[in-house]
Amino acid sequence: MSFRIGSLLFAGLLVSFTGAAFAQAPNGGEMSDSGANLAAVAIPSSSYASGDTSVDALNDGNLPRSSRDRSQGSYGNWPRRGTQFVEYDWTQPISTKKIEVYWWDDRQGVHLPKACRLKYWNGSDFVEVQNASGLGVEGDRFNATTFDEVQSAKLRLEMDSDGEFSTGVLEWRVYDSGKSPDFPPKVAAGVDRDVIVGGKTYLRGEVKSLKPADGNSLKLTWSTISGPKWLGMFPRKARFADANAAETTATFSAPGDYVLQLTAKQGKLSDSSTLHVKVVAPPPAERLDVVYTKHYKIDSPLWNSRAKALIVDWIPHCIDKINDPNLREGGINNFIEAAKKLRGEPAKFHVGYPFSNAWVYQTVESMCIALMIDPQGDPDIIKAQEKMKATLEDWIPKILAAQEPDGYLQTRFTLGTARDRGPVHHWDPRTRGEHEGYVAGYFIESAINDYTLTDGKDTRLYNAAKKLADCWVANLGPGKKEWYDGHQEMEQALVRFGRFVNDMEGHGRGDDYIKLAKFLLDCRKGGSEYDQSHLPVVQQYEAVGHAVRATYTYSGMADVAAETHNLDYESAVMSLWDNMVNRKYYLTGGIGSGETSEGFGPNYSLRNNSYCESCSTCGLIFFQYKMNLAYHDAKYADLYEESLYNALLGSVDLKGQNFYYQNPLNG
Repeated sequence: MSFRIGSLLFAGLLVSFTGAAFAQAPNGGEMSDSGANLAAVAIPSSSYASGDTSVDALNDGNLPRSSRDRSQGSYGNWPRRGTQFVEYDWTQPISTKKIEVYWWDDRQGVHLPKACRLKYWNGSDFVEVQNASGLGVEGDRFNATTFDEVQSAKLRLEMDSDGEFSTGVLEWRVYDSGKSPDFPPKVAAGVDRDVIVGGKTYLRGEVKSLKPADGNSLKLTWSTISGPKWLGMFPRKARFADANAAETTATFSAPGDYVLQLTAKQGKLSDSSTLHVKVVAPPPAERLDVVYTKHYKIDSPLWNSRAKALIVDWIPHCIDKINDPNLREGGINNFIEAAKKLRGEPAKFHVGYPFSNAWVYQTVESMCIALMIDPQGDPDIIKAQEKMKATLEDWIPKILAAQEPDGYLQTRFTLGTARDRGPVHHWDPRTRGEHEGYVAGYFIESAINDYTLTDGKDTRLYNAAKKLADCWVANLGPGKKEWYDGHQEMEQALVRFGRFVNDMEGHGRGDDYIKLAKFLLDCRKGGSEYDQSHLPVVQQYEAVGHAVRATYTYSGMADVAAETHNLDYESAVMSLWDNMVNRKYYLTGGIGSGETSEGFGPNYSLRNNSYCESCSTCGLIFFQYKMNLAYHDAKYADLYEESLYNALLGSVDLKGQNFYYQNPLNG
């Protein structure tokens, strides 16, 4: 981050520290005639925040280039409509008579509000400020509002949508009218986490101050407040790479619970913040062996009934839908058209969602698993299995005919869509939302199950999956192209496939796939919490964002940790697991409260009207299973069994004819 030298010359100016560097001050780094921006030391909150935004963007001091510029963060309430609010809270009453708001307008789901109003807390209620002048809702500028001076510890900005779109804010300033008290620097040490003995934890403290920093006036210090006893007497301490830098690392010599503190002093004012670090022993040197699904028999009244409903009703329903030539969501029709185009024949555009190929692959995988079940003479199951065998023989050639000569396979990119403006290139950062890795990963996973179904006698999908994976390896990786997908899946699929190829063929022939999975994960940085690209994955210690994307990320990370024994990966996945299970986990084994877009809310915020998307439960089961492989601990198996019975089993009704996308506790 950067700052302007001129900003050091003016008193009362916001200066933020993220890591060891200064952030750009508001007003372009110059002193405002309106006074200091008190938002810097406020605690932001909102009525609702979508999963790809954060209330922290409200007062981060950024200067947007336009209302569409969310490169430095944004707050939004998509998909909510009507009246929403954002709020600032201070530790002591402030005095103000002017604010400025820069509205967010992405011209998609978030538009400029129809109207807004400012309220302050009078001790018993929020009431509107008097004689407000301004309250503008224009884009591409700071909208200034003046009003009769108020003294309060809380301000609330309400915004009314036009009824069709949601609303959002890029920056909200609150100016001191000259009567506010002095505030100490505002310090945030970071989130609690786990770390493996011998590994390092990445500290990213944040400090904000209303006063100028001249390089000497603000002093930062990391220290160890408590730790496990050494020789039964002295507390052990963390070792900091640089105890005076906000962004640094710490290492620990022994397991136990530690409390670290970041203190900021500026003159006579100071503030401190702590975080907890649980230091744990490393996992066993060897992971548990993977058990591949093969032909099997079910002998359980509960599971016999559930399996039959899925085999006889649900999977055939999916087959019929996907076979519909006019399916507007996208089915086998896209593969047929892609094959035409590859043969040089006239072809239609891709129809439906960019990820629609994944439904086909998931149904292929489901059919393969269902065909491995012994029907035990049940005529309904036998009939359904015959339909599945015929479907696989019909679909596999159609799928393979849509694979491009270099191995690439996704009909959305082969065919293009009617909305494309010119060619759409593979692995383009501008098309992260097109689910390239998500779709490719599911194709690879379907190929594994087809191989085990036929005991390796039918290698059509297996060979095509190797060709696809090799295409990715040839184009992405160190010294090649850096890229990550907006919806994770390829990462865990590559590790699963790499293990499978190694087990089937030996000689490390799947190692390149595992290396690529780690590379794709390592590329995640500089993005948003929504898709877990806000930080390098080894520096992520809290479960945030879209819950499905999150669990797929963490599952892939656990895979990489188990295969490589990378200490940073081992520490990160343990931290993420600890945070999710102990702070963001429902008693049903579901995750994702829905307070953000299909995602996680704050720690311990678990409302009854939970979202608990069925897909996130699947991802959670994957994650717990991988943790069990790596750590050899039955608690992970206990938890994925809990999720299986309570959060996932009820996602399809008893007859196997309806499914439930979300699973509230009270509905």
